[in-house]
Amino acid sequence: MENTLISDEVLVQQYLQGHEPALELLIRRHKSKVFTSIILFVRDHYLAEDLFQDTFMKAVKKLRAGEYTEEGKFLPWIMRIAHNLCIDYYRRVKRGPQITTSDGYDIFEILKFSNGNPEKEYMRKQSHEKIREMVNRLPAEQREVVILRQWSELSFKEIADITGVSINTALGRMRYALINMRKMKEEYQVAL
Repeated sequence: MENTLISDEVLVQQYLQGHEPALELLIRRHKSKVFTSIILFVRDHYLAEDLFQDTFMKAVKKLRAGEYTEEGKFLPWIMRIAHNLCIDYYRRVKRGPQITTSDGYDIFEILKFSNGNPEKEYMRKQSHEKIREMVNRLPAEQREVVILRQWSELSFKEIADITGVSINTALGRMRYALINMRKMKEEYQVAL
């Protein structure tokens, strides 16, 4: 049972004082958001697992080296590390990040919906497929903001920090993503 009353900052301090379970709690607390963001960027479950492990190994090194100065903002800090590792990976393999469904991974399966009606459940799955297809068609910078905002639930300030742009740029990318998705909805006559 996770103690949500303990702040991330307290857990970081406990870990730095030698209390290893504090790090385990931080990882459990943020695993879903970090892993989801990574898999949306790299589209490969095994690669995402590797990058997830690399993210926390790098975080541990930075914590031990005294390089964590975020004070209470552990999630944006760890997301920035994960984001940078994804970018580094794509620079090494000389290709840009894309989101496709060719690997069969359905990001919407992690969302929790309780609906006992099979017909409504089927319609919901179809809507999610259509939304995912529209997100896949967005330019990379817009797709990135949508992923970080909608699935990782980060603020635009946190997104700006992670992606290295201004808040206005992050907001603009989200605005254009929504405009583009509305156009796609009309163009393809998608009913959601």
